[in-house]
Amino acid sequence: MCWESWLALCALLLLLVQLLRFVRADGDLSLMWAEWQGRRPEWELTDMVVWVTGASSGIGEELAYQLSKLGVSLVLSARRVDELERVKQKCLENGNLKGKDVLVLPLDLTDINSHEAATKAVLQEFGKIDILVNNGGRSQRSLFMDTSLDVYRELMVLNYLGTVSLTKCVLSHMIERKQGKIFTINSIAGLIAAPLASGYCGSKHALRGFFNSLRIELAAYPGIIISSIYPGPVQSNIVKNALTEDLKPLGNAGDQSFKMATSRCAQLILISMANDLKEVWISDHPFLFLAYLGQYMPTFTGWLSCKLGKRRIENFKSGVDADSSYFTSLKKKHN
Repeated sequence: MCWESWLALCALLLLLVQLLRFVRADGDLSLMWAEWQGRRPEWELTDMVVWVTGASSGIGEELAYQLSKLGVSLVLSARRVDELERVKQKCLENGNLKGKDVLVLPLDLTDINSHEAATKAVLQEFGKIDILVNNGGRSQRSLFMDTSLDVYRELMVLNYLGTVSLTKCVLSHMIERKQGKIFTINSIAGLIAAPLASGYCGSKHALRGFFNSLRIELAAYPGIIISSIYPGPVQSNIVKNALTEDLKPLGNAGDQSFKMATSRCAQLILISMANDLKEVWISDHPFLFLAYLGQYMPTFTGWLSCKLGKRRIENFKSGVDADSSYFTSLKKKHN
């Protein structure tokens, strides 16, 4: 067999391996490679000061638990102090931290005037901020024409402007040190759209544009990492706390069985941190497949989303769990 044939065979085998990896993946291929061959969180994150917003539940809470086992200093922020204290206690019981290593810092992302003082409080306590995890935010379940503009204002102030404001406060410190990492937990909804969440999708798309632009502006600071994480459906209270048409929470989390385990999502986020990945997609199929499809076939993806979205809206109006039914429809199409 001539060398050209060998080369063609090797290329074919490589393609098949990549296809197999994609079919079995729960993250983008760069992330999967980092998990297999990259740097380990326990090597890279030890002794760092990590500030996590939205730390009272969901992804933020699970990140706190996993970080507490790595020997970091933790800052836990959210609005509910009692829940933050609960998370802190569990970190101390199950992690490798002492009381002085965990700071409970109540924070309202919508209170932009408080962000500078909060940043100074962290610096006074630990002297530095190595990693900021922008995880605080809220989702939505309502149709645009039925929804008050107050809901859209709340989502933009909380999910977008609050995150931008806190980032600016912390970034000043990182620029002074010429190092630091800012990881923003976006959503797969920041890549592709879904009905009943136009305000949420809008705020997440805004975050994507902002941080992509900020990363370019900071090219002169190679020691500062700007990363956006895009999880798909993850087991949490995000649906339960989602805003409806009149600023009231939905109050029902619905079926969580089809969603990724929060522990797995947090594990992949830590791998992203350890390897300084700039953009990360974390999701099971079919949502991961849709993210890729949206990049390369946007018109077809838009058509498919409209077909599936129509059913989701009908189920929502009739009181059926819109999220689980939407997932079932997507899975049938994907298979």
